[in-house]
Amino acid sequence: MTDPATAARLVNQLVDLMHLEALGDDRFRAQSEDIGTPAVFGGQVLGQALVAASCTVGADRPVHSMHAYFLLPGEHAPIEYAVDRVRDGRSFTTRHVVARQRERIIFEMSASFQTVDEGIEHQLAMPEAAGPEGLQSELEQRRALGERLPERWRNNALAPHGIEYRRVDPDDLLTPAPRPPHSALWLRAIAPLPDDPVVHRALLAYASDHGLLRAAMLPHGLSFMSGRVRPASLDHAMWFHRDFRMDDWLLYLLDSPSAGGARGLCRGSLFTRDGRLVASTAQEGMLRVLPEGSPLSSAGGAAPI
Repeated sequence: MTDPATAARLVNQLVDLMHLEALGDDRFRAQSEDIGTPAVFGGQVLGQALVAASCTVGADRPVHSMHAYFLLPGEHAPIEYAVDRVRDGRSFTTRHVVARQRERIIFEMSASFQTVDEGIEHQLAMPEAAGPEGLQSELEQRRALGERLPERWRNNALAPHGIEYRRVDPDDLLTPAPRPPHSALWLRAIAPLPDDPVVHRALLAYASDHGLLRAAMLPHGLSFMSGRVRPASLDHAMWFHRDFRMDDWLLYLLDSPSAGGARGLCRGSLFTRDGRLVASTAQEGMLRVLPEGSPLSSAGGAAPI
């Protein structure tokens, strides 16, 4: 259990990560964090790009959707975001964001914002799931592996983080048993966040990239930690349906309807504890599986689990 002072410091670091330096002409610079993956974590770029787009739109038009492509692996270094003001309509606003490092375009995203309007409303019901109380956090799961934890995971993967994840259906992190492509986890910031809705949406975009591709590996008994899977996010789409707070527990339901051609398609739905559907996600990722005993498998790509 992280003490309150440490929890507040870790959450403030995440909020600071979403803070962008204005460079003028709708350009912004952001810093990067190293969570132990070879490339910069895709969720970080999603959240920062959303903040960049939001900086050019009035607060009366919250984001309702974003569609992004990961073009090149990002480095653990500052990233520059350039926003193109594509359209400002009566109800909808469109922005296009390009992320660069060393003059290379590593990421691009389109985001749509809308005035707050009234209309018909319905949603899928939240399925029954065990609550987060009593569930082991992923950090506790990793620490429990002890010497079984691969050496490349023993630094950043064992450090506490500002967002906590608890799997509803925990399995072996190294050699999971094959099972249907459905999973669920609870997530939240571990300390109170500012009231700014943009911060909550950006951090949900950040967290939505965590574990999403894992759903495509479940039927095959594969794990990122095994070193046999070389993963890479290809795209990421997200729709925001209702207001929420990232410092309250959210249930993230994940499934993978298809995998083939070294790619896996995964989808997610995010619910509040009282059953409101607040966001939906979809992502396709590259999943290259190395044969057992391959010399590359011992140094395979690390990715968030």
